Amino acid sequence: MYDIKWIRDNVESFDEGRRRRGLGPLSHRLLALDDARRAAIAQLQAVQERRNSASKEIGLALREKDHLRAEELKAEVARLKDDFPKLEQKEREASAALDTTLSEIPNTPLESVPVGKDEDDNVEAARWGEPRQFNYPPKEHFDIGEGLKLMDFEAAAKISGARFVVNKGGLARLERALAQFMLDLHTGEHGYTEVSPPLLVRDDAMFGTAQLPKFREDQFSVSAGRQVGNGQSDSATAEGPPPTNDHWLIPTAEVPLTNLVRESILDESQLPLRFTAGTYCFRAEAGAAGRDTRGMIRQHQFYKVELVSITTPEQSLDEHERMTGAAEKVLQLLELPYRKVTLCTGDMGFASQKTYDLEVWLPGQGKYREISSCSVCGDFQARRMNARYRPSEGKATRFVHTLNGSGVAVGRALVAVLENYQEEDGSVTVPKILRPYMGGLERIASAG
Repeated sequence: MYDIKWIRDNVESFDEGRRRRGLGPLSHRLLALDDARRAAIAQLQAVQERRNSASKEIGLALREKDHLRAEELKAEVARLKDDFPKLEQKEREASAALDTTLSEIPNTPLESVPVGKDEDDNVEAARWGEPRQFNYPPKEHFDIGEGLKLMDFEAAAKISGARFVVNKGGLARLERALAQFMLDLHTGEHGYTEVSPPLLVRDDAMFGTAQLPKFREDQFSVSAGRQVGNGQSDSATAEGPPPTNDHWLIPTAEVPLTNLVRESILDESQLPLRFTAGTYCFRAEAGAAGRDTRGMIRQHQFYKVELVSITTPEQSLDEHERMTGAAEKVLQLLELPYRKVTLCTGDMGFASQKTYDLEVWLPGQGKYREISSCSVCGDFQARRMNARYRPSEGKATRFVHTLNGSGVAVGRALVAVLENYQEEDGSVTVPKILRPYMGGLERIASAG
């Protein structure tokens, strides 16, 4: 979220940043909204000052026994008192109009971000590993999983609908092993503190990381029912107002992890803070219509290991490289070929200043697919959360910088392992790094 004072002082830079994202100029409208807000505040203050002044003049008039003047002043104070709620409402509406508009403006990309419209304009930065050469047509992950009789989309559809899956047996254990391996790696080698956060968060947490208000329709909301009778929720028969959508299922652990520092003032000596969590994530919008309708690539519920860093402004760009390297290490140890790309201005996320995507090779699809995004957000989220730190020199507080990344998406890592480690007989070899987490199991074979 932007500081309107910064926009007023940097009109050209602000509009240029929007242009690089493919958006039109907005500074003129924002400054007009701010002018309206300032005018409403000034009018409110003027009325308050006159009201206070007139009240004092009443006392003076009474002391001088000028009753006619005192009555005129009392009438004026009464009129001002009647006008005050209207002026307060006008100020609230003007402030809300500005705040709402500011909250829906995406972050300004860094100069190093390539300008482009969509994923076709992203720039490849590096590749690691050589794709395996098969002497038979490699299958896609859903054909492998269903062939093993350990991946069941039909059962999931009966339980929950489309874009869910039931993994069983060796595949369920492999998914768990992947998450445990990633968490052990990030906590043991990369210095992240493991956190077990809530999966339900409030509006202000979602606003802080910028899922709200702009992306409300992409989220799963949860109505808070009232407890009645024997303790079971029954909002239809409960007395009082109906339940409200005051909680949200997290779309990523970025939300609770980043909000750990909301409304806080940290000491510079505490930074950087690094958090990691393995959680289920929930997205109401699972992707473009007609795309990845089969399989585990785009689902409403998925498991992911998240990385979040809280830094000073001076640390954030180096931390971005470090975080991306931590995610890359996961793929390297799993021996999965991947490429690293810098997202262009038209493809990067709403809160991001710069994003690296890691795309893993999927031989069944014959293409690289995203498995991790690592973004630096500057102070964009910190302003929404009011998260600050006190510099060691003792100067005024400053907003922290926030970063987030997938370290990595566990479901997509499972997809990548199935496709890259598949065998001609339909079995799947377990990557060496995961075998200790699998009780020494070296191969997953058909359950039937």
